Amino acid sequence: MFFYLSKFLWFFVQPLNFAIFLLLAGLVAAMFGRRGLATAGTVLAVLILALSTWTELGAIMISPLEDRFPRPPLPARVDGIIVLGGGLESAINAVRGGYEINGAGDRIVEAAVLARRFPTAKIAISGGTVEMVVKGEGDADSGPRLLAALGVTADRLILENKSRNTYENAVFTRELVTPKPGETWLLVTSAFHMPRATALFDKAGFPTVPWPVDYMTSGTESIGSFPPYNGLEVTTTAVREWIGLMAYWLSGRIDRLFPGPADGPGG
Repeated sequence: MFFYLSKFLWFFVQPLNFAIFLLLAGLVAAMFGRRGLATAGTVLAVLILALSTWTELGAIMISPLEDRFPRPPLPARVDGIIVLGGGLESAINAVRGGYEINGAGDRIVEAAVLARRFPTAKIAISGGTVEMVVKGEGDADSGPRLLAALGVTADRLILENKSRNTYENAVFTRELVTPKPGETWLLVTSAFHMPRATALFDKAGFPTVPWPVDYMTSGTESIGSFPPYNGLEVTTTAVREWIGLMAYWLSGRIDRLFPGPADGPGG
């Protein structure tokens, strides 16, 4: 239920869709002679779009998330590497049979880099199908094809292809891996996603070393730093992640709204 409710609500509150709904509401209000409501809806929609595309609002919102877990020095020994899904084009790969990557593809690429540095480490890919309408395949299904092409042998892989969100990533991966005391596992995911991911793995009883990748900001952004479509993407990602943190905190799945390195064994 949590998965479907989150997908449903996100469809309406993501910045672009929300602006479109406000414009439609303004149009309906104008048709019924409610000029005040029509003006308010239109102005708010334009404001959302302008702030999302032409300003550094997205960078301001996402930078605290990306900076929360700085990348640590590499441990001397790594027993395993967990890479969270989201870096591969699910629907395209399901049809084409390849391993097309998207903007979060650094996750799977970094896993391959780490696999070469630690040749005895296991690589756990966690990610099932998350689409509700379009048929796709999870990263745990298409990821092995890319890793094989990059020289990672199949005997090193642990594949978790049932999870649909980060909570399930943590719980299902913990069940598959059953980590032993004293083992060191790196957690690879996008930097903005690391606070929520680390908190959930800690709560699932799977302590990890955060290894953030896929940074979207440099920390020096100003007005005009992003093309409009990039600005909208960064703002949308930031809004989604902050809403995700709020939802997981309110539901008790994480203990703090903004988890940090000092909150548990993950730091």
